[in-house]
Parts: sequence; C-alpha cells; structure tokens
Amino acid sequence: DKTGTLTQNIMEFKLCSINGHVYRIGAEDGHTSIQTTSLQDVLGSRHQCRDEVIEFLKVMAICHSVIPEQTQEGVVYRASSPDEQALVNAARSLGIVFQSRTPDSITIDVVGSKEEYKILNLLEFSSDRKRMSVIVRTPDGAIKLFCKGADSVIYERLCPNDPLSKVTANHLERFAVSGLRTLCVTQTVLEEDLYEKWSERYYQASIAMEKREERIDQVSEEIELNLSLLGATAIDDKLQTDVPESIEALRKANIKIWVLTGDKQETAITIGFASRQLTSSMHIMILEGHTPEDVHHKLSEFVGKIGQANLIKKDNAALIVDGKTLEHALDPSVQESFLNVALACRSVICCRVSPSQKAAVVEMVKVKVKDSITLAIGDGANDVGMIQAAHVGVGISGREGLQATLASDYAITQFQCLVRLLLVTWGLELQPSV
Repeated sequence: DKTGTLTQNIMEFKLCSINGHVYRIGAEDGHTSIQTTSLQDVLGSRHQCRDEVIEFLKVMAICHSVIPEQTQEGVVYRASSPDEQALVNAARSLGIVFQSRTPDSITIDVVGSKEEYKILNLLEFSSDRKRMSVIVRTPDGAIKLFCKGADSVIYERLCPNDPLSKVTANHLERFAVSGLRTLCVTQTVLEEDLYEKWSERYYQASIAMEKREERIDQVSEEIELNLSLLGATAIDDKLQTDVPESIEALRKANIKIWVLTGDKQETAITIGFASRQLTSSMHIMILEGHTPEDVHHKLSEFVGKIGQANLIKKDNAALIVDGKTLEHALDPSVQESFLNVALACRSVICCRVSPSQKAAVVEMVKVKVKDSITLAIGDGANDVGMIQAAHVGVGISGREGLQATLASDYAITQFQCLVRLLLVTWGLELQPSV
C-alpha cells in the first residue's frame, strides 16, 4: 500500500481548483508551476470570485462524516479519514466553520453567519464507490446533493458538456504530478418529486434482508448523476522517514517490491520517484487497455519494443497499470503474459485499484509463481484483503484504525521497521545455529 504505509498519512490542504482558477492557502511554496491566488486574499476582500469560493468551501464543510468534539481548547474534529479532517480544518481556517452535527442536521458558520442544513441522506464512502455524497435541505428550502470523490468516478457522473471539466482535469493532472492527493467536488439540485421517489427506493434497499449493501449501492448510483463540477482539492502527504533507503535495502536482499494504491496514476508515479521505486534510467511502461485482447497486445508490444534481454536486465524496467486495465490483465486469457512481464520488471505500480484487486494481485503471485513467498503490508481496512491473501501479512498501526494490524501476522509502526523485521529478525532465525 502507499498512503499511510510509505507516506505519513498526515494530510495538509495545499491547493484547490475552483471555477477554473487555482487557489492556495497562505504563501507560495512551489508545489506547482500553475499561477495561484491566495484564498485569504479572496475572502478578505470584495473579489469577484468570493461567492463561488465560499460556495466551494461550504461543500467542504458539509460533505463529510466528521464528528466535532467540544474540549477545553475548543472544537476538535474526529474523523476516520485524514483527508476529510484536512478538508474540514482547511475550511475552518478560512472562516467556513463546521460547528455541530445531529442525526438530522449540520450547522456551519459562514464568515460569522450561522447556517443549518437538514441532512436527508448520507451516502457513505467506500473503497469500491470511491466517493461520498450527502443530500441536504438548504436554509432556503432547496434539496441539494453534494458529492466528493476520485476523478475517475466523478467525471463519469457529470452532466454532459460540463463547462469546468476540461480545465479542472488539467489542474488535477498538474496537482497529481506534484505528488498531491486529489478529490473532485460537485453538487446538483434535486427536484422534490424526483427525490421523494428515489428516497422510497433507498429506504426499501436499506431495510432489505438480503444483499442490503449491494442494493444500497445500486440505488445510490441512481441519484449521483448529472453532477455540476465545482472544482477539486489537492492535499499533501509526505513520505515517512527513510522510505527510499528502506526500499533500496530490501532490493539489495533480492526482494521484489510492488505498490498497490488507490491514488491517481500521476500521484503514484511521483511518489514512486520520491521513494526510489522508480528511477530516470528505467524503461517505464504504462499499460492501458479496454479489453483483454488490448492488454495482451500491449504486453507483446512492450516485450518487442524493449527486447526480452533488456526487459529482464536488472533495474531496467517498471510497469504501471491502473485499476480498469488491471481488471483485464487478471483475466485468465491474459494473466500469464501480464505476470511474466511484471516479474521481469524491477518495479510494478498498480494505481486506482480496489481492495479486491489488491488481494487478487497478491493471490495471483502466490499461486502462479513457484516457491514464492509473498508479503503484503498496509495500514487500513482496505488493505485487509491483501494482507490475509499473502503468506505473511504486516500491518502498520497508524491513523487508519486497527483493522490492518488485527488482520496481520506482524504489526509495526513505520515502513522502515520492515527492514529490521525481514533482514535482521528473520535473517537471524534463518541462519543455521553454530
């Protein structure tokens, strides 16, 4: 896994794209070459974009599952997702404050003015859905759906010819190339009749005795359509201490390292270079295909272009594949070719993958590669499947809860501890006694 395993999982809001313009919090820090405007400057003046910025920040302060907790120091936000906590904290620092939540409502302070929104439905985030939505009744009586999630699923649900789709896609790519984690932010207004009919179907799905989760997801799909893009957020998550050195040490021990992440391809590649999983001297092969036949053809092209001898040369090739292509690569008709190319590469990075795909990749290597010993390491609930699929499972106890560590054979606190676990502890155990 990448987030929380190779990185610190300490999220810091850096940039955002709103209505085609890029904004930052505070001073310039060189994260991207795009010209940016300070959010503080926009909100502290009569800037022409002030209203659209406030609308964007209001969605950040409303569309989440964060719980506010009153302490002696003030309100503290408790969140299961560090990303959500970073977004809500960023909105608060800009004067759009999430104040309180009840089962039926959420209250925010918009630059000194309180607004209460009635919560009609909360469509929760999951690793398969890659998005979350909240349906609210606004103070003026309108019904709105706010949705945030990965661009790969949000763009499929935008209204046709959305005016911001192209410029925001360009900003998303720039953010990802800088190693930032991205989310799209959208909204849509729902007609009363349409919502009432959908609400009944959602209720029936929520009380179903069989396949409840599947039915809820299906009904949720029906309402999360024709979305209007407001913009996107970009969050920084730095590498843990000594990650590049740890990866290099494991490589010297002839251990192959594959990264399986839910992040965008560009973000995964940037982190790959930062962690020395990728180097500038490597042949980087990006595998893309819409059918198993496409993928098989691409794999043959890679081998033919680079040459079998160069492909297996040490430190010479890396394979990068996204979740949609991986689905075809794991097809029985293609799997052997995919595995042969992947095993010949120094590095493999699978991005935008689901938890089930993470487990499937581990299972493939475990079953197909003779005498192999697989180890999977992760820190969150979405890593449990691959941790349990591997011969050895290692959980990192971090900010994502205890699911990974409880499902693992070994628990560590940081990725760098894996070096000592594998090369020292196990190395001593495997040495013949004298």
